[in-house]
Amino acid sequence: MARTREQQLVEAFVTLTDTLVVDYDLIDLLQSLVDNATELFDASAAGILLANQGQELEVIASTSERSSFIGLLQLETGEGPCVEAFTTGQTVSVESPAEMRQRWPRFADASEQQGYASVHSVPLRLRETTIGSMNLFRETGGALNAEDAVAVRALTDVATISILQHRTVEHADLVQTQLQHALESRIAIEQAKGFLSHTHQVDMDTAFKILRSYARSHQIRIADVARDVVNHVIAIPADAVHASGPPEETGDRSHR
Repeated sequence: MARTREQQLVEAFVTLTDTLVVDYDLIDLLQSLVDNATELFDASAAGILLANQGQELEVIASTSERSSFIGLLQLETGEGPCVEAFTTGQTVSVESPAEMRQRWPRFADASEQQGYASVHSVPLRLRETTIGSMNLFRETGGALNAEDAVAVRALTDVATISILQHRTVEHADLVQTQLQHALESRIAIEQAKGFLSHTHQVDMDTAFKILRSYARSHQIRIADVARDVVNHVIAIPADAVHASGPPEETGDRSHR
């Protein structure tokens, strides 16, 4: 039994919202989005552009792998509805080849070669953050009807939230990795403090001051100095709080 358009739209939303609660493949998600969009909104082709760290747009998903279509999306001249939707944060709808030619001559030429007569570009935007655009190419002229325009916008909004959540999770993973590294480093520091406290007959606070002062004066991370102290690679004198000379090496540093 063929799915109705309403069922397809609901399924598209379900697919997107599932990403808000479980792990997922971002590229596969966006590929599903452009594939569904062509069916739902009577488009011949679709593509999603995301901005990289340099704020340059790159194709992340498209319904065609042809280099000509990818080139149309990215268009090196930096013009066209795909780019404008991203830079302005506003939906850009172009209803005819004549309007395309008036606004973006080079884009119009490339689009005409592909057989497209109208384009609907929606920014992937959440409040003040715009991360890319989704672009629907149609072989017939005219704008999307009001209901379709609302549905496209809703889908891109959910996709944007999913992408930003993905980036937040990746950032959280990075922070967690850094935190774990810091915790492991702290173990070495505590060991070095104990060693210095015993060696120089000072309390633990003073031992840490010696360790920290030595690290700062020699521009070495405290954790690295601590590991070298524990491994007997360097010997820190008791007056290291005021020392500024080169480290006294007592062993092989090749493990560093």
